Amino acid sequence: MKLIKLKKIRSLKLLLLLLVFNFSAQAQWSFSTNYFKIQVNNKGFITSMKNITVSPNREFSPADKPSPLMSLYDSRKKVYYKPYKASYNKTTKSITLNYTNGSVAKISLVSQKKYFKLTLQSLSPRKGIDGIQWGTYHTNITNLFGEIIGVARDTSEVNNYAIGMLALNDNTLGGTSETIADAAPFQYLIHTPDAKRFPLPAHLQEGQVFSLGGNGISDVAFYAHKEPYYRILYGNSAVVDNKGRISIHYNSRNRSVKREVFYSLIPHMSANIPNHIEVEPLPGVDYIGSSVALWGSPDSTALMDVVHQIVLSEKLPHPTVNGKWVKDPAAFVPDALTYGGLYDSIIPYTARLGFKTISLYDQGFLRPDRGNQGYIDGKNFEKKPLKLTAGNKSQKEFAEMAAKYGITIGRTPISNALAPGTKDASPIPSDSLCYQQKRLLANGISPADTIIIVDDPTHLEEIGSWEGHVKSLNMIKIGKELIHYLGVSDKKPYRLLKVKRGYWNTTATSHKAQDTVYKLQVTIDYGYDGLIPNMGLQDKIAEYYADACQINGLGYYDFDGQEFLFNNGHGYYSTKRFFRKMFERAAKHGIPDIRFTGSTLSEGSWHYQSIWNVGGGKNLYDVDTREWGSSTSQGKDLRDVTYANFFPVGMGGNFPITASSTVEQYEHIQAISVGVGTTYSLKLSQKDVESCPQKDAIFKVIRTWEDARAANAFPRLVKKQLTDPMKSWTLETIDSNTWKLYEKIQGVKSNPVVLKRAQGY
Repeated sequence: MKLIKLKKIRSLKLLLLLLVFNFSAQAQWSFSTNYFKIQVNNKGFITSMKNITVSPNREFSPADKPSPLMSLYDSRKKVYYKPYKASYNKTTKSITLNYTNGSVAKISLVSQKKYFKLTLQSLSPRKGIDGIQWGTYHTNITNLFGEIIGVARDTSEVNNYAIGMLALNDNTLGGTSETIADAAPFQYLIHTPDAKRFPLPAHLQEGQVFSLGGNGISDVAFYAHKEPYYRILYGNSAVVDNKGRISIHYNSRNRSVKREVFYSLIPHMSANIPNHIEVEPLPGVDYIGSSVALWGSPDSTALMDVVHQIVLSEKLPHPTVNGKWVKDPAAFVPDALTYGGLYDSIIPYTARLGFKTISLYDQGFLRPDRGNQGYIDGKNFEKKPLKLTAGNKSQKEFAEMAAKYGITIGRTPISNALAPGTKDASPIPSDSLCYQQKRLLANGISPADTIIIVDDPTHLEEIGSWEGHVKSLNMIKIGKELIHYLGVSDKKPYRLLKVKRGYWNTTATSHKAQDTVYKLQVTIDYGYDGLIPNMGLQDKIAEYYADACQINGLGYYDFDGQEFLFNNGHGYYSTKRFFRKMFERAAKHGIPDIRFTGSTLSEGSWHYQSIWNVGGGKNLYDVDTREWGSSTSQGKDLRDVTYANFFPVGMGGNFPITASSTVEQYEHIQAISVGVGTTYSLKLSQKDVESCPQKDAIFKVIRTWEDARAANAFPRLVKKQLTDPMKSWTLETIDSNTWKLYEKIQGVKSNPVVLKRAQGY
């Protein structure tokens, strides 16, 4: 009897304890938004993900793959730890997770109307954990995967549902904790978006990975597979398994510790083999506070109804154009891209087209040079690089002319590449350069010495960068001198080989024994030659670009070499930080959001980047054959990436108006652009445009379609029809709020549809 009473007392105490601390001892807990319901079990795994907008609810969590709410990662052991026990506190809306390594994590899980907000509040003891991973969250969706922002999409009319994630702070990145240097490999993956329409051949399997095409140097040749089941990858926030099922994940890292990575963005190619990089520690940048939004909703409304709401509610970057969020399909607008070197009519052309930006592409690269303090045409704007018949203009003067029409101008920089002859590079190199390796000088040397002995040869035989491995850029820095070398002896004393002193017009000087030797991180050649800054200097370069906008009236950049932002080993975090610094500086100047495109798109740039017009011509979209890339698969590949990631598809620098251009071509271009959701950079040369007999009609066609697009006048079902390249269309203006769309069948206008301006547009 006493034993029974004692057990009852203990049970009562336990019950009281649970009530006091409001812990639930049940097997699992349910959390819901307006569209999405998940269940988390007492082991810390998501066991159910349901679409609650339909009845019966549709289950998207595969029974054989429950999803850990959060995993821990030890990079030294290369081991993940998953939770084995969970408890939920309803009062604090927090879940406590226990792990097999002894760590205990406390996670806030708050249900908002349209998403769940998860935040890591604490982890103790750390037990060697240097990274945490949200998920992996597994789904049974097999249609489209957005590997950049982490989304699984079923775009079918039957299911019409998407499940995705977004990072809510800079140090939370798309991808897995084991991603080397925080930027996923650029490669092909096998996945069919529709097994019935595009069945896999017998020799291929879902989830297989293949190298890109070409020699690893020509970026056009990368794109080597037109088959729909070859999916090019620009991230790993979403992945597929051997059944084609899509999973998503984000991660965060402790960046305050020293580490080394063996990294290449394109590791399968001999032209881009990995290099060893000592990654700069960043004090105070840790995974505690890492936060993500997890959401599920109808796919057809996900972007503007849910993703946009997350961006606004969580105060994520929200650049706008014409007062609209840049991800709003109604805000998509092509740009003018100059060639030919004569600018008299470029502004009037652009205004007639309804475009908002002129990219001065024929002016070449804009190199970041803090020596000019952002005055790219001189302190008094004395340089006049833009040729007009009435007199040449500085970029500031031309920007002022364009501003009268509501148009901005832009340039093509080489991102963070510090070119020879610029402030920070030479003839006096900065002490804030990124390096791959740090060694010590074994013996003192005079200015004339070419025998340079180092204390440790490890990795010094590697040719600079991870990209291209350009021998001319293989250099070290000692003090304020750059020194070129090729190779290192394999026996003591360890001597650098083929040494050239005073490289890049730096001054050869004496150096003492035990002076530090920095093997520098560099870019590639072909006009991109440069040194990579460390994070502090990169912050200054980002601010420089905002200063250049404010001083010269620029409002647009085409960041070529954007992948150089990965070169410091901090990957997407580096990219986010770079663009945040640029946008914050622009805001201080009181100038509008800087629109930009670039050579790549990543989870780091997705929020800031408004377009992605890379490459051009028949590589992207061939208007004559009406296909996405007739000479390579680049058009198909980039279309699939951007569309899956809720980003405007780019058609590149394309479609020049020349003597042979016709109205029908531009009706087709605009129909595809509106239907798929694309932008492009319309190549404009004054000489070529004036040679075109149909120029005025072409201007009118483009303007008509762009006005209707900006009015959000195209319903979803109409857009679907416009995507068919075999169909032809014509659009007519009725009034400023109404348009009539005709399908042209054998040249005859048919099946008219009246389009109206949408409310709020």
